[in-house]
Amino acid sequence: MSQITSLYVYKVVGQASDGVETRDLVEGLGLAPDGPIDPNHMVSSAQYYEFFAALADRDPSGLQLPLRIGAAMRIDEFGAFGLAWKSAPNLQGSYVRSERYGRVLGNAENYSLEHSAEGVFFSLQKAGDGNLGMLLSNEASLSAVVAISQEVSSAPFLPQAVFFKHAPRGDPSAYAAHFGCPVHFEAGRDALLVSEKSLAVPNKLGDETIAKFFDQHLEQKLAKFADLNSLEKRIRLAVAQLLSEGVPTLSRIASKLGMSARTLQRRLSDQGQSFQKLVDLARQELAQQLLRDTDYSLAEIAFLTGFAEQSGFTRAFKRWAGQTPRSYRLGMMAN
Repeated sequence: MSQITSLYVYKVVGQASDGVETRDLVEGLGLAPDGPIDPNHMVSSAQYYEFFAALADRDPSGLQLPLRIGAAMRIDEFGAFGLAWKSAPNLQGSYVRSERYGRVLGNAENYSLEHSAEGVFFSLQKAGDGNLGMLLSNEASLSAVVAISQEVSSAPFLPQAVFFKHAPRGDPSAYAAHFGCPVHFEAGRDALLVSEKSLAVPNKLGDETIAKFFDQHLEQKLAKFADLNSLEKRIRLAVAQLLSEGVPTLSRIASKLGMSARTLQRRLSDQGQSFQKLVDLARQELAQQLLRDTDYSLAEIAFLTGFAEQSGFTRAFKRWAGQTPRSYRLGMMAN
């Protein structure tokens, strides 16, 4: 399942307009509204997009919200990834590190560099179905790249152009004013177009030795994520297969995976993950799949996802998706 760093959640609410209620939305993601903020703590990308869209709907300046969020990003907030980014010798090196190590901030988005006759496209690829929350996230992500590029480069930085796959959500001139360059909508990519000259400008704190030190640290994190993602998938699959018999225990899942309960608990603990959270994710994913792809009744889906009563399933699903199972199914049928 795609995940995104919880840092973005706190940056989003930090830019909400005065008077806009956010605590319930943050708590709905299983996070404490007042922190602490840990960029290594992940949230489901689907839930993050729903959260983002819900907040933008509440905010009277919803058009500007994702652009403000991106502009508020600071490189030091990204932990080791941020330190590697700013210690790279130039923006070329920073962007290459986004290509390689961006997954430490979540596996929902990837970046790529493409050199062309026009300049260099720094493109964003994001997993998802193009819903409103995802589009808002794309706008915030490219705004953030511009902000941290301006922060670390030793020369004034502006992209040559910005491209979005989606249509403008309001007055296009607001986007151009924010980015300081032409902004093209309904394009074939989500990307910045940057000049070769801008990429070659030294970073203020560029130091190849320091950058390589953090590169080694990030390589280790990538290796751990690969192991964790594999383990998470195996656990969620095993849980989903047993839910019709009731919610399985950690001991039963460990046995199914061919290890002791103590070993499974230790491996999850080493990665900062909890068995209960993975069970919750497995139930959510299965419920959404059954609502989307079958005509089973809500009572049948409640049983298949391990609930004794339909009412308990409905309460849990509202916590997961911010809407009732029936509303979710109708929304999927309308798309």
